[in-house]
Amino acid sequence: MATQKRAARSIGSAAVAGLGLMRAFFARGTRRRAQEELLAQLLQQLTLMTEEIRRANLIQQYRLTVDQLDRMVDDPSLADAASTLPGLSEGRRRQMIFANRQYGNLLLTYRVGVCEWDELLGHLRVLCRNASFAEYWDRTVEHRKSLPADSVEARVGAAVDIMLEELADDPDEWWIVGPPPSAEPTS
Repeated sequence: MATQKRAARSIGSAAVAGLGLMRAFFARGTRRRAQEELLAQLLQQLTLMTEEIRRANLIQQYRLTVDQLDRMVDDPSLADAASTLPGLSEGRRRQMIFANRQYGNLLLTYRVGVCEWDELLGHLRVLCRNASFAEYWDRTVEHRKSLPADSVEARVGAAVDIMLEELADDPDEWWIVGPPPSAEPTS
C-alpha cells in the first residue's frame, strides 16, 4: 500500500510537472505569436515610413528643380545655358519652361499620391488643350525617348501622347481624350 501511495504521488507529481511544462509551452506560443504580431506591425510601419521618406525626397527634388526653372525664367542667359530647344525667342522659351513646370507639378502630385490616376488624366486633358503645352510636348519628344518604358513618367507621357493625338482629331471632345480611367499604370 505504501508503494501504491508513493507511485500515486510520483504519477501525481509527474502530471503536475507535465501540466507545468504544457503551460510554459503554450505561454511561449502565445508570447511568440504576440512577438510575431508586434514584428509584423513594426515592419508595416517601417514600410510606410520608407514610402513617406521617398515622397519627401521627390518633393524636395521638385523644389530644387522649380528653383532652377524660376532662375531660368528670371535670367534669360541661364535659360539659354540650360535649354535644349533651339530657335526660341526669349518669351517663347519662358513659356516652354513654364509648360515643363506645369507638367512636372502634375506628375509630382500623382507620384506622391495627392491625386489618383483618373484625376491626373483630367488635369492633363485640360493642360493638353493649351497650344504652348502642345508645342512644348512636341519639341521635347526626344527627351522622353530615354525614359525606361516601365517608369511612371514614361507611362504618363504615353497617356499625354494619346490625348494630344485624339485632340488633334477632335478638339471639341477634349474631356474624353486619353486612355480610359481603368487603364492606370502599375508602379
